[in-house]
Amino acid sequence: MAPRTHLSLAQARRVALAAQGFLERRPEAATKRHLSRVLGRSHLLQIDSVNVLVRAHYMPLFSRIGAYDRGLLEKTAYHPRRRETFEYWGHEASLIRLDLHPLFRWRMERARQGEGIYGGLARFGQEKRAFIEEVRCEIETRGPIGAGELSIGGKGKGSWWGWSDGKRALEWLFWAGEVTTATRRGFERIYDLPERALPSDILNAPTPSADEAQRELLRLSIRALGIASERCLRDYFRLEPKDTKARIPELVEAGDLIPVTVEGWGPVYLDPEAKIPRRVEARALVSPFDPIVWERTRTERLFDFRYRIEIYTPAEKREFGYYCLPFVLGEKIVARVDLKADRAAGNLIVHSIHPEASVPPEEIAPALGDELRLMAGWLNLGSVTAPNEWRKRLGL
Repeated sequence: MAPRTHLSLAQARRVALAAQGFLERRPEAATKRHLSRVLGRSHLLQIDSVNVLVRAHYMPLFSRIGAYDRGLLEKTAYHPRRRETFEYWGHEASLIRLDLHPLFRWRMERARQGEGIYGGLARFGQEKRAFIEEVRCEIETRGPIGAGELSIGGKGKGSWWGWSDGKRALEWLFWAGEVTTATRRGFERIYDLPERALPSDILNAPTPSADEAQRELLRLSIRALGIASERCLRDYFRLEPKDTKARIPELVEAGDLIPVTVEGWGPVYLDPEAKIPRRVEARALVSPFDPIVWERTRTERLFDFRYRIEIYTPAEKREFGYYCLPFVLGEKIVARVDLKADRAAGNLIVHSIHPEASVPPEEIAPALGDELRLMAGWLNLGSVTAPNEWRKRLGL
């Protein structure tokens, strides 16, 4: 059969949703097997410090498998003998499938050389090599520790990013792969040597060349995305443009990427094993840090949905709210919902709901009400409150 060369926008949208697991029904009772299946498909979960609702890495699992025991993810991420992930810079800071560790060693090596790492930390690495080695030796001697437990390096100043020299040294070592995250204490990263925190069979696995590792990361990206432009493929694991532009022709020639045209979007590539379903019946609130909306231009092309997170926008200039989650219904993004978990009061607060212009509120409300109640139960919140004009519609 001749390879497909053209997709409609609706087909492309369904390919993208299917690739991210929105074609499948949620299980009645989610288990670790379901969690591992999501991780196997997406390859990584982005980590972010914002906790107004729930930490970012928990949400993509909820969006796909529904209410699950968050402790399962903690064990998957950090169990000393059964962990399935490691932390590193994938799509920003991420929990990445453990078996993919060899594919990031080229990035670690570049970091050691001061490449692919932000300028201030690269300069610190060049100027403070002896100090950084002292920090590494302290971890080697003392075992897993947080930045605040170092005996050298002092304390940070002021804001979140007011790092101490000790924290800078730890982050340089983390970039370079010389330390890793053994676990987290609350949200604080606890550092240890890779040989103590990660399985020996992973650390002893052969290291591919940078070119082959980048090709494999792009293969994984197209499987996770289903359909993507060069920009989208590059964004998934945050590859450099020069690397992506070199690797994509090689993957096209090998048949790992199929060039296709999509109305209003192009040039794009299709996963040769992509499913093109006739329909998708998804229902999911998705985090601002979910792979389905990572690359904002792709979200706009596929879903006609212009999306920006407004947590860094002054309150008086926000258009939709501090922490708005897109709501996927069927095969479209039909609304954005500004949410907050009031843990002290045991309440899921719906600050506002903004339907897309073409979608009547009554088409959104029943499914959204169900999803909000499911989320409240998952987060151990006893109630859901919403604006007066939405309460009856949502069945609250």
